[in-house]
Amino acid sequence: MIDALPPQSPPPPPTARMRETAEAFEASFLAQMMKPMFEGLKTDGMFGGGQGEETWRGFMIEAMAKQTVQAGGIGLADQVVAQMLKMQEQSQ
Repeated sequence: MIDALPPQSPPPPPTARMRETAEAFEASFLAQMMKPMFEGLKTDGMFGGGQGEETWRGFMIEAMAKQTVQAGGIGLADQVVAQMLKMQEQSQ
């Protein structure tokens, strides 16, 4: 009689830490992509924020990127988690 192969265990679910890391990476990527959108903006004028706006712009871009990820992002975090899981499976 032929021995049956043992059932394959399903891949481990992504841990919260993996997901958190992947989302942080996606937010960092999005912030880098958003920076050029704000480079040519003038902060002077009647409704401009002046030097303060220019100083804090990086924080605003970072916050916008994090909010974008929390709202679903562009799917980069999902791909990063999938690659992390694949690498983890290969190491076992």
